[in-house]
Amino acid sequence: MIACYLRYIVDASKLKEFEHYGKLWIPLVEKFGGKHLGYFLPAEGANNVALAIFTFPSLALYEEYRTRSFQDPECQAAFRYADETKCIVSYERSFFRPVFG
Repeated sequence: MIACYLRYIVDASKLKEFEHYGKLWIPLVEKFGGKHLGYFLPAEGANNVALAIFTFPSLALYEEYRTRSFQDPECQAAFRYADETKCIVSYERSFFRPVFG
């Protein structure tokens, strides 16, 4: 399993738009075989940092999802929504492997 961790810098005045963006992506990740653990919006501390975490069974399946997402009309609509609303300033993507007992 591989976990994808996304750290977003968001426009703090557009949290409502970013929340909508997150709600668009959760079922899309799952549509392509991932398990979404959710989007996390600022509550205390920095008001412009948000997170998302989801998993795929392997990095290869994640890469397949990324490739397919660029062809999928629903994914393209979600990308356009973020571009149009400018709710995301920047983001970074990291991958982690779990350690279980």
